[in-house]
Amino acid sequence: MTTSPPARLRVVVWNENVHERSRPEVARIYPEGLHRCIAAALTEAGLADVSTATLDEPEHGLAAERLDATDVLVWWGHAAHDRVNDAVVDRVQRRVLEGMGFVALHSAHESKPFRRLLGTPCTLRWREDGAAERVWVVQPGHPLAEGVGDGFWIDQEEMYGEPFAIPEPDELVFISWFAGGEVFRSGCCWRRGGGRIVYFRPGHETFATYRQPEVRRVVANAVRYAAPRTTPLVDRGSEWVAPAVEARRERG
Repeated sequence: MTTSPPARLRVVVWNENVHERSRPEVARIYPEGLHRCIAAALTEAGLADVSTATLDEPEHGLAAERLDATDVLVWWGHAAHDRVNDAVVDRVQRRVLEGMGFVALHSAHESKPFRRLLGTPCTLRWREDGAAERVWVVQPGHPLAEGVGDGFWIDQEEMYGEPFAIPEPDELVFISWFAGGEVFRSGCCWRRGGGRIVYFRPGHETFATYRQPEVRRVVANAVRYAAPRTTPLVDRGSEWVAPAVEARRERG
């Protein structure tokens, strides 16, 4: 068993890449695509093995061989959740249960992989008004909050509000307050099987949120936090077990 993440994390940033090609206001902010902007933030943070995948690639860029070689999958989706093939969702779920990390950003709360892994609708209230958001750190010292003090402001964002139909987080790190008075659990962590799941709320496509240093820092923190810490688990039908446990059972 290992107690720390791999020395060289293999990260894939997945994005629909729909809005950037269909909405001029999004293309102006992210001409390179949201996925490449996020990937650049991770590279700048010192993560050396970062690649991207998009919806229109064969198998959405997530063939079994590629996922098997991925330590953390970062997911951004919004307009095309229903276009994601269920076979790919099955593949992502299996890899998370085996130990791969999964980081869901912003509107990925309604993505098929996130809802499958959490087992709830993951619905919420929202309002796209571009008002200010204050992201508060409510668990100081958590790796997700490293380098952002007690929180930070985002000048313009889409509002997400409670109730947020998710399971109780194993760890709640951030709560957002919006200019309209709403609050939202905006930094949540869970474990499923051998994998860690992180949800981080900011990142609406019509605002330059992923250009903000604090947001880029948190996304990089999330990737490092979600990285595998244990030997990948093995599916034995009714349970997921570590290989060492399975070997002991075989020896009696």
